Amino acid sequence: MTDSSTHLLSHLLIVLVETSHPGNIGSTARAMKNMGLKRLALVAPREFPHEEATALAAGADDVLAEARVFDTLDDAIAPCHLVFGTTARPRHNEAPSLTPRDAAAMVLREAYLGLNVALVFGTERTGLTNAELDRCRHAVRIPANPEFSSLNLAQAVQVLTYELRLASLELVEPDLPSEPRDLASAGDFEGFMGHLERTLGLIDFYKGREYTRLLQRFRRLYQRAALDRQEVQLLRGMLAEAERAARIAAATRNPPGSV
Repeated sequence: MTDSSTHLLSHLLIVLVETSHPGNIGSTARAMKNMGLKRLALVAPREFPHEEATALAAGADDVLAEARVFDTLDDAIAPCHLVFGTTARPRHNEAPSLTPRDAAAMVLREAYLGLNVALVFGTERTGLTNAELDRCRHAVRIPANPEFSSLNLAQAVQVLTYELRLASLELVEPDLPSEPRDLASAGDFEGFMGHLERTLGLIDFYKGREYTRLLQRFRRLYQRAALDRQEVQLLRGMLAEAERAARIAAATRNPPGSV
């Protein structure tokens, strides 16, 4: 295995959301270290640190020791440029759905281009919620037996990390763009989406319609665009002007002292 591919794997982020059983955290750490991954983020785990996590890590104590704990998924993925979410459900909300092998090839290419990439796994019982999958640009589905498709959390992590290791062993240096784009991070993107939601409400864009579906469509549109930081700043500047105009119009319709 080349130093380059080892370096790429060591910088990928595995994110576990609201893990119920500490043993699954330990088993995940072991699966990661087996395949050369080191970075683990835990979102609101029920119990951590825990002796069962340490026992089932079976020597991957360094992965557990360096794991970071976050209150929310948004906090965990904020620095990441590209987020993949794993799910056993059919393709959600038009999100591109990938096999683990296809996802691994894409992840390694993006990491080679210098992007921070996260792979997100949901709770043991229900997996990622639709709202959590909305935070992910791509959905990854393991093509398990449809009559018995439920995998243990650490098993799912093992499948994805194994494919990542295979992809790293076969890695061919991709053609690099002459001027790599400064892609917006997940934190930048979520800040923009929150701003968009507020502005659309201020200008009465929803007009009484159920707005959740509209916002999901906007989310997918901008996720496909793979916005860079300057583009996000440009769009937020446009939203700020729309907000300012809406407030001026409201003040004109209802001047101070009017009844």
